[in-house]
Amino acid sequence: MTFLPVALGGTELVAWRLDQAAHASTWDSGEGAYRVGGRWNSKGVRAVYCSLDPATAILEVAVHKGFRALDTVPHMMTAAVIADPGDVHVVDPSSIPNANWLHPGIPGAGQQAFGADLLRRHRFVAIPSAVSTHSWNLIFLAGGPAGSYTLKLQEAFALDTRLHPPAA
Repeated sequence: MTFLPVALGGTELVAWRLDQAAHASTWDSGEGAYRVGGRWNSKGVRAVYCSLDPATAILEVAVHKGFRALDTVPHMMTAAVIADPGDVHVVDPSSIPNANWLHPGIPGAGQQAFGADLLRRHRFVAIPSAVSTHSWNLIFLAGGPAGSYTLKLQEAFALDTRLHPPAA
């Protein structure tokens, strides 16, 4: 079943995440961000990175792992419903101190501190994706208030093989 986004008449705000199947059960632990840091958090902060549509979730993983890994290593797509869309702080791109933070590149300490501050002040943070600038990511701290989101589904992910064609 395909869930319609709210903009198309859906009734729920859904966050999407793609993980290796081996890690699907801990999708909301923030373990990866804790170990290595991320665009909007430093190492040691359990931030959970999701996207507001499944295609962006796929691109966010592909930009780091490549389509080969998505084609050859089992992955799971997770969808979670945000209980109260009013809990989502939408970041106005013009409020970001350094416009380069919204473009691909290695995150700097200032960017990670800015993101960590947002995560401390807001239950959920929606921020533009660097891999797809008209798409949005949704980030939250692991272990947040119970009931702020619920797992809607987890299903095996299958990459469209045209994204990993045979070598010519």
